[in-house]
Amino acid sequence: MNLAFAYGRFAAPVNSLLLVLLFALLGGWGPANAQSPVKIAVLGDSLAAGYGIRPEQAFPVRLEAALKAQGRNVTVLNQGVSGDTTAGGLDRLDWMLADRPDIVLVELGGNDALRGIDPAATEKNLAAIVEKLQAAHVTVWLAGMMAPRNLGSDYVTAFDGLYKRIADKYKVPLYPFILDGVAQDPALNQADGLHPNPRGAQIVADKLLPFVTKNLDDAQAVHRSSHP
Repeated sequence: MNLAFAYGRFAAPVNSLLLVLLFALLGGWGPANAQSPVKIAVLGDSLAAGYGIRPEQAFPVRLEAALKAQGRNVTVLNQGVSGDTTAGGLDRLDWMLADRPDIVLVELGGNDALRGIDPAATEKNLAAIVEKLQAAHVTVWLAGMMAPRNLGSDYVTAFDGLYKRIADKYKVPLYPFILDGVAQDPALNQADGLHPNPRGAQIVADKLLPFVTKNLDDAQAVHRSSHP
């Protein structure tokens, strides 16, 4: 609030502020005004960061716009770092938690597969991320990835299955494949065939939206029941 400094102009704003505070204390402040935005952080890699496209075209930004268009009081924090692995995500988890997110969508693992990292190591890192977030009383959602098929059937089976194993073990919602509807479609990807173009990023956000809205409603219902 920008208060005037001259005495004659100072009294009116102060009196108004006191009335507002009194109104809030008496219960007149409506829930929509009192409630802080729900913070959803996307702990991700280049897919979240929006590699090769403008920052405002990245799927977390578009997801926030879609949620706000529904009238939801949310902020989506884009914590995507291009080239990040699950080990990198684990290393910067404390830094991300400083933003005090209510919910974290973990979107990591694609770079692990591209580098041929042992799926057991990827699973261990993701499990550690989930455990640390849950210990901090943060709601966790998990976005899955699929391994490149040229790595062989054993690797593909081990990698593709790790997301469901983690989701089942820690009882977190799983969005099976972050690039659903976009992967391997030249019209929706950049020249490298790996990163969505602006149209592809929009589709990622559009397809992710029902998952987010359902689990956002579920998380808020649990919060209300535990804080009557």
